[in-house]
Amino acid sequence: MKVSVVVPLYNEEENIQDLYAKLKQALDTSVPDYELVFVDDGSTDGTMGLIEQLQKQDSRLIALSFRRNFGQTAAFAAGFDYAQGDVVITMDGDLQNDPQDIPKLLGLIGEYDIVSGWRRRRQDPFISRRLPSMMANWLISRVTGVPLHDYGCSLKAYRRDVIKNISLYGEMHRFIPAVAKWYGVKITEIETTHHPRLRGKSKYGISRTIRVVLDLITVKFLLGFSTKPLQFFGPVGLLSSMTGFLISCYLTLDKFLYGRDIGGRPLLLLGVLLIIVGVQFIGMGLLGEMMVRIYHESQKKPIYVLRQVLGHTPVRREDLSTGRAGDKQ
Repeated sequence: MKVSVVVPLYNEEENIQDLYAKLKQALDTSVPDYELVFVDDGSTDGTMGLIEQLQKQDSRLIALSFRRNFGQTAAFAAGFDYAQGDVVITMDGDLQNDPQDIPKLLGLIGEYDIVSGWRRRRQDPFISRRLPSMMANWLISRVTGVPLHDYGCSLKAYRRDVIKNISLYGEMHRFIPAVAKWYGVKITEIETTHHPRLRGKSKYGISRTIRVVLDLITVKFLLGFSTKPLQFFGPVGLLSSMTGFLISCYLTLDKFLYGRDIGGRPLLLLGVLLIIVGVQFIGMGLLGEMMVRIYHESQKKPIYVLRQVLGHTPVRREDLSTGRAGDKQ
């Protein structure tokens, strides 16, 4: 079993040498076949120069360099694209994650598809880092239905077939377990060691919490309605339209039965507004349905994930599109 360790790095020149040494120490004694994938996320210091020196000394090290700072999610995505291991380990490059925990994660990856680290004794300031993280973890667990204590911990282990089927955007790397839930994977969590940052400057701040919340809305929509958008927009549109219709019916009866003037009443404007909004929501749902079909049919994207197939000749995707799959069985 080959293991790939993906580490995104941004202005971490003070930690590179120690990080590399500790990774080698942890992996040489426990993993027969491994590779290191260091992704320089557009660093402005000497990070990439140090990575290049290490790569010349060690053929197991793969070095990727971005033209500018694209963010941690993009760095993980690039690392996943170039990783060749059967198991992919991710971790931060600031030495707060402990490489000695990697064997513990690998010990569970055969039983589970994703093993997530839990920084139970986290060595970060409470107000600026731990409190927002606790609130975000609680919210993400409630919304996605995947009860993890620490979504923000970068130290995770993934089976290759899981990670290769997930596309990452925005700050989505922390939501990989939630997105992978759609595929029916088995997820577990294990307590890991967390060290205080000794050198360098943290790249995390309170502003990231806002981006996490916005990405959480995206994840929730994708998990529940990515292939059926009308079922999301439709009920809202119908409720709005029916409410507006009932208000309009009430005002019409009030006008004809009691002769009351309804032209200047705010309730009339509300009824008309609700009808228009309802029609727009239903229209958005129909447009979404059309886009989903174009996306899946033009790119031949499946709407299901198979674990394995027994007793059948493998079916090519072009056969599915031409309707000849039945001839293959």
